[in-house]
Amino acid sequence: MGKKKVLLPVEEVDMSAVKYEKQVIEAPNLTGFGLKLFVRILEAPLLGPLFLYFMKKKNKMIELFRHTVIPEAPMFKPEFPPQEPEPGVIILEEDGKPEDRVESALKCLPHYDPASLWNVDSAPFRYWKIRDYAHAYRARLATPSMVAEHFISVMEEFRNKKPQAPLLVSFDAEVLRKQAAASTQRFQEGNPLSILDGIFVAIKDDIDCLPHPSKGATIWMHEVRPVEKDAVSVSRLRSCGVIFVGKANMHELGLGTSGNNPNYGTTRNPHAPERYTGGSSSGPAAIVASGLCSAALGTDGGGSVRIPSSLCGVVGLKTTIGRTPMIGSLCDSGTVEIIGPIASTVEDVMLVYAAILGSSPADRLCLKPAPPCLPNLSSSESLNVTGTLRLGKYTQWFNDVYSTDISDKCEDVLNMLSKNHGCKVAEIIIPELNGMRDAHIVSIGSESLSSLNPNCYDGKLSKLTLDTRTNLALFRSFTASDYVAAQCLRRRLMYYHMEIFKNVDVIVTPTTGMTAPIIPPSALKFGESNLQVSGYLMRFVVAANLLGLPAISVPVGYDKQGLPIGLQLIGRPWGEASILRLASAVEELCGEPKKKPAQFYDILKVK
Repeated sequence: MGKKKVLLPVEEVDMSAVKYEKQVIEAPNLTGFGLKLFVRILEAPLLGPLFLYFMKKKNKMIELFRHTVIPEAPMFKPEFPPQEPEPGVIILEEDGKPEDRVESALKCLPHYDPASLWNVDSAPFRYWKIRDYAHAYRARLATPSMVAEHFISVMEEFRNKKPQAPLLVSFDAEVLRKQAAASTQRFQEGNPLSILDGIFVAIKDDIDCLPHPSKGATIWMHEVRPVEKDAVSVSRLRSCGVIFVGKANMHELGLGTSGNNPNYGTTRNPHAPERYTGGSSSGPAAIVASGLCSAALGTDGGGSVRIPSSLCGVVGLKTTIGRTPMIGSLCDSGTVEIIGPIASTVEDVMLVYAAILGSSPADRLCLKPAPPCLPNLSSSESLNVTGTLRLGKYTQWFNDVYSTDISDKCEDVLNMLSKNHGCKVAEIIIPELNGMRDAHIVSIGSESLSSLNPNCYDGKLSKLTLDTRTNLALFRSFTASDYVAAQCLRRRLMYYHMEIFKNVDVIVTPTTGMTAPIIPPSALKFGESNLQVSGYLMRFVVAANLLGLPAISVPVGYDKQGLPIGLQLIGRPWGEASILRLASAVEELCGEPKKKPAQFYDILKVK
């Protein structure tokens, strides 16, 4: 008796009176033998469910999902009200050719002269842009085949590293040479397919890209799921002349935020090799940050594009759900995941995004997407449009970080946006943030388990890493009623966010609550389960996944240890143009000086 709790109908909640509750996760931090023992306990028939019950009770999940009346109807997939058109944009034809959309995106970019920077050796460190590669190829300063040979030599170097720390889990030098030779010939004949022709791109190992298998960084997925064709997003890039370098490393099955993977070796952070990249798109972010690829494709179901982008100091875009097609990925049947681009600059993210966008027929029917568009950054009115953007900041949430280096740096950026562009920053309050975290973990966990169960019951569970098995044990403890309750919470949280977006255009937060964590040596062989670190890394990212909103992480500087810090911009549904516009402004304000990563390779202009 007395356990039942009844939530007010969402329309009756006084959002201004809501008190912030610090997000605390209580769970053991385990590696090595301790983690092996923990997994045996979790998978034991009686002891495991009992332990998980008490762990969930301690973290108030039992109270929320079993003892709380949530008056709203469930929302099983994000539902959006109609949105006002964004100003100062160019609309793209999503049914047109990818290369035509890329050409339109190119016209949106501000003036840039690659030739003037090619011979400047004393300039501060910067990444080569896609437009730099295009200039070098067209001016015959380099060829895709030359760049391919440089890339292959670096992969040889990585193959000999001890302990292993691969960027790619599937790589074929001859496949790369063949693609590069075809691109080189197109340039010799004066017929490149697009600005992306000859551009090197890595594909996360849960997205199909022929002739490589899609393992999800497991040791067995390719045995039960052969790859027969490219994912739709990969096919669109291929039609633009992109050169695919292989399948990038990742946290196994995307079920983790550190990037740890004992199966193939854990990818290291290019800025600090003793630290994690973040995950689950660890390889895609690291290979871009290392200078080896102009861009990469990742998947984002719980910050998996934005977290590693932030920790590695690059740009990562999570699109509105349904904006980019999921067909041909391992996570194509959930309600929180998207495929999104990672690149070293906002403009390169825009070019890749333009190529891959285009909703599937099913998503057009149920989500009714607004026409895709990009900010016209080449327009003389672009700065004026940036100044009209209203930014929302929930101060207590914004400041709930592991180190004030993060919140201070992000606060500085908001002050610069106000001073340089006239952006107005308004205080906002977002209720039920802890409920949002729990609704997300129940949603993504239940959906992941649903797709994995047949293989787990077919004997594959024991072949998964200990970290993955820990997560799956938790997911198995969720009930059907937990899942429905999580979807009722999704409706409440969608209401709160849509109310906030009546007064602001973009919600601004740090991307992560901490910078890159150290890799414990014992985690390399057996993995690691550290939900407190995951809590810090995921603190600000889950709204975009649970509610399907667009979000981008853009680097804004470094902490006192020299580790990258990212700022996250969360937009309205279908509001990619606004967050890309603001991200471009942030990038310009924070552009100098960039720190050269400890692990960096210049494969375009090799000295």
